[in-house]
Amino acid sequence: MDRVADTGKAKYVDNGWPTTDPDDHAVSELVTDRTGALSPFGEVVFPLPAHELPYVHPVTDATW
Repeated sequence: MDRVADTGKAKYVDNGWPTTDPDDHAVSELVTDRTGALSPFGEVVFPLPAHELPYVHPVTDATW
C-alpha cells in the first residue's frame, strides 16, 4: 500500500480542448460583447420550448 503514494502522476492532456494560435485563447470573456460565460452551443437560446425537446416521458402501465 505504501507504493501507491510513491507513484508519480502522469501528465494529463485534454484532447477536447480546441487548438488555437499560441498568442490566442480558445474562449475568452475579454474579447466578447457580453459578460458571463460564453455558450458552447452557439446561438441556441435556452431554455427551449417544451414542444421542441426530443423527450417522451415514460409511462408505466400499473394495471397488472
